[in-house]
Amino acid sequence: MVISLPLFSNFHPSFNDLAMKRFFLFGAFIFLLIKTTESQTNITHYQVTTGIGKQASNQFIVLRSFEKNGIPMYLAADPQTLETQVIPAKNMSFQAIKWSDLQKMDANLPYFKALNSASMQAKSLQDAGIAHGYPAEKGITLTVDLCPSTKPLDHSIFTSLISEFAKIEQPVPIGLSISGKFLNTHAADIQWLKKLETAGQIRITWINHTYTHYYNSKTPLQENFLLKPGTDLNYEVLQTEIDMLQNDLTPSVFFRFPGLVSDNSIVDKIISYGLIPTGSDAWLAKGQNSGSGSIVLIHGNGNEPVGVQDFIRLLQTEKEQVLDKQWLLYDLSESIGDEFEK
Repeated sequence: MVISLPLFSNFHPSFNDLAMKRFFLFGAFIFLLIKTTESQTNITHYQVTTGIGKQASNQFIVLRSFEKNGIPMYLAADPQTLETQVIPAKNMSFQAIKWSDLQKMDANLPYFKALNSASMQAKSLQDAGIAHGYPAEKGITLTVDLCPSTKPLDHSIFTSLISEFAKIEQPVPIGLSISGKFLNTHAADIQWLKKLETAGQIRITWINHTYTHYYNSKTPLQENFLLKPGTDLNYEVLQTEIDMLQNDLTPSVFFRFPGLVSDNSIVDKIISYGLIPTGSDAWLAKGQNSGSGSIVLIHGNGNEPVGVQDFIRLLQTEKEQVLDKQWLLYDLSESIGDEFEK
């Protein structure tokens, strides 16, 4: 006996069936929306807050206060290592101190010595701040600028680094100077970088490179980049940090001026945020050669392939010394911290 079943094309659901289906689809959508919201990091009440924080036997310089998903937090820096941490307020005692008074408390700490050195190098229009590290052996500190761009992240920089240093130095240290606009338009690239760091292949120092990174090719440097009249410095600095934190990235104490352009006044203002202006003495795409201790600058936003190619050639040139551990990459905090330890 053959039993024939009706084809779905001949099946006409009742109004109640359609209503029930729509109800369940709407319920599933609301559930996913709630779950997505719960998984997002929400940063509120973000502000500059300065003082001393103590956690057990550790002392920190507190730079910011905020709430993360409703929980009070501090962004604090270790004055010896220059490394930053996000610490719940309940886990740390805090004494509020004005920034001007804080700087006078212990000028011999590496953090304050670095700030003072950066302040003293604020005379020129370009490349103010610290531009050279102090590694114990031959090597460089690599910084990659991620200015606003419609192009994707240049992955070859990172895959080349990992390939060359895989057996010598892991995770490979690298400083990423990130603009808020790049961060918010390259979600897939940021996730890729985070996966590399989670896997222990790279260790990133996240450097503030302002939010908008304004530039006009027809405007003189004196009125360009951050020197543009009417620039909201508070927004450029703090919104970038907020966006970093909302993406679960920890802002460092380092700051890089867009275009490496600044003046005395704006350098002082950046330092008042507790940030260390960091330049470069080896912008490879401009033909500047790197030496021992150089802070090397290349662009990883797809807009400067020449600099990337120069860096990959540099890696290949130093390959034998890399294998002999005579040419290494240095963490920015370590490199600058070591310079001011003595």
